[in-house]
Amino acid sequence: MTNETINKSKEELILEIKKRVEDKIIENSNADLIIKLINNSDSLSEAIAIAQLGTTYKRTGFHFDKRLEKLDNTIKYFKKNKELSFVNDEVKLTHKLIIGDNYDALLNLLIEYRNKIDVIYIDPPYGKDSMGEFADVNYNNSITRDNLLSMMYPRLFLAKSLLSDCGVIFCSIDDRNQAYVKCQFDEIFGESNFIGSFIWQKKTGGGQADDYFVTEHEYILAYRKSKEFEWLDFYEDLTETDFKYYDKEKNEKFAITKLEKWGNSAHKEDRPTMYFSIKAPDGSDFFPMSPDGLDGRWRVGKTKMTTFIEENRIYWDKDHKTGRWIPYEKKYFSETKGKLNKSRSILYKIAETGTATNELTSIFGQKDVFVNAKPTELIKHLIQHVNCDIILDFFAGSGTTGQAVMQLNKEDGCNRQFILCTNNEINNKNPNGIAYDVTSKRLKRIMSGECYDGTKNFDWIKNNDPYGDNLDVYEIEKVANFESSENKTPFDVIDETLYGLDKFVSIKDKIEWVCNNFEHTQKNVESDDKWRERLEIK
Repeated sequence: MTNETINKSKEELILEIKKRVEDKIIENSNADLIIKLINNSDSLSEAIAIAQLGTTYKRTGFHFDKRLEKLDNTIKYFKKNKELSFVNDEVKLTHKLIIGDNYDALLNLLIEYRNKIDVIYIDPPYGKDSMGEFADVNYNNSITRDNLLSMMYPRLFLAKSLLSDCGVIFCSIDDRNQAYVKCQFDEIFGESNFIGSFIWQKKTGGGQADDYFVTEHEYILAYRKSKEFEWLDFYEDLTETDFKYYDKEKNEKFAITKLEKWGNSAHKEDRPTMYFSIKAPDGSDFFPMSPDGLDGRWRVGKTKMTTFIEENRIYWDKDHKTGRWIPYEKKYFSETKGKLNKSRSILYKIAETGTATNELTSIFGQKDVFVNAKPTELIKHLIQHVNCDIILDFFAGSGTTGQAVMQLNKEDGCNRQFILCTNNEINNKNPNGIAYDVTSKRLKRIMSGECYDGTKNFDWIKNNDPYGDNLDVYEIEKVANFESSENKTPFDVIDETLYGLDKFVSIKDKIEWVCNNFEHTQKNVESDDKWRERLEIK
């Protein structure tokens, strides 16, 4: 990373520390010390670790014992796995699967994708599942709550840096950890950027082994990067049969909506300027009334109401019981784009965990290849409400997010690209690791219609056409920052084309790019006479 990039990240961390002071989360004196330490830190990883010192919430009691990432003096970089990568159609989209620790993956993605990711969906490990080498070294191979929060903090900070200004992040979490994880999201993304939380009904029936009552739901937290984010709602198509009234002058059908305000804030004192009279058909002055019979208010102001009157957009009807006139706004068929279908926070009947199990069984021809996978329809439901080009999932697991993106592209004709990151945790069911045995094979089967070994005998392909997209598979490799052996230096092994660049013509340009973008590189290179000599090569 460049010094400029690291400094920018430090500025973001310092801004968050200052916000915590304003919210009375940490004391001024403590904040001053933390800010000083951040400014003096040598790397982004160190700065993030220092910022975590300010995460104790005195007002809420939110506290977790911190675990630090295992740091070393090696440079992490992408290396293409040519055996797992494939091209089905050069004209079609190419997606990415990154295998390795997602912390290193996120750092590398920042080189090309800072402020460019539109949607992030994550389903972190909130049980006691293994996290492979990362957990074994840093977290005693168990994702307890403290471990979960410690693991999440630096990754969420990097994720925020990857999001575009109009971007959004979704996080699936269980009932036990939801409150704690939300506090962490509030801290990193800001409580003002909390969009809301979905409650997803993950199963129906069963649960006889539960202690008190059957837990049928999980949460999905939603946070925006900034106010530029826009949530897309959909409109149901309407036909003329939905418009019951007819305007002879315009020769057009219309529907009506009451002009008097109802529900909350329907009284005169709520909006005094929206209490005024209009002329009823009998010439009398008509004032709005609230549903409880008191002085009410209109839904629109005087200017808008005057326009309705001038354009004959008010339809009058009489209450047969009271004899009172009731004014309505006319809504013409030609001017209506449909019935707004607002999203709901409680997600019923949008697939279940059992659906995800059946999806994987149809793709692999066997059960239980991956536990606790999310169904494709759930992630599709979230993504379709965002105007997005690039979707990132850095807890990719079985690869559901990738399938959801391609299925949505197929349905609406868009060209969304996915980036998946997963470790290669080895377990009894996946002796070669999750990435090799599940994630990559799932994507290969549904994208090409066959597995790497040519296997075509699985149910999914009998009922679906392969998506036909392409996949680049990268693995996280490392090289010592002091390595100077011929053809093994960081400048030799790091491939700039995997970061959205063309091949460098000049060795000098390549060395400068590596020094400016990969942590711990520049200071070692600049202190080494050999690299000083190479920098002079044109």
